[in-house]
Amino acid sequence: MHRNYSTGTFNSVTFFTGVEIEKTPAYGKKTLFVVGIQDHTEIINLAKTHECEHIYFGANQSFKTQGNSDFETWISWENMIKHCLKAGFWCTLDLDTADIEGLGEAGLSEYRKFIPQISVKIPYLSLLNYNATVKIDDKDFEATNPGIWCMPLTELTQRRHFTSWDEYSKDEIIK
Repeated sequence: MHRNYSTGTFNSVTFFTGVEIEKTPAYGKKTLFVVGIQDHTEIINLAKTHECEHIYFGANQSFKTQGNSDFETWISWENMIKHCLKAGFWCTLDLDTADIEGLGEAGLSEYRKFIPQISVKIPYLSLLNYNATVKIDDKDFEATNPGIWCMPLTELTQRRHFTSWDEYSKDEIIK
């Protein structure tokens, strides 16, 4: 993901800080954003140095796997995040819907301060009409969930859930 801000170019950055602006349980917390897999000792030291109480993993859409059977990628991310959770930080992992099953196997959701940030990409949202509905489904009929959930897109896109691209411009590059 390429992000140009007044503070620099974010396409080659590994760490940056800012206040969490997305409407999650970490909203308003000083945050260390981590791009890709990094050394957990460095992450914890940077979070402490910059007085962050929250660490956001997978920043700039950097969490990528080859699917649920990609054990090597999952174990690297899981170990990195678990060290930070055990150090007492709130931790978010920004992941695609395709990675939810793998996340369940990782055991991260067992931690009280872990926030799975499920990224659902819906480009050209404004082209949809008033009747558009978001459906949270299962991988098959009666497979893993007790049923399905549907919500009119107009309810999901209400202002209180919205974060404008402009709000992302206050982050500070560390390295």
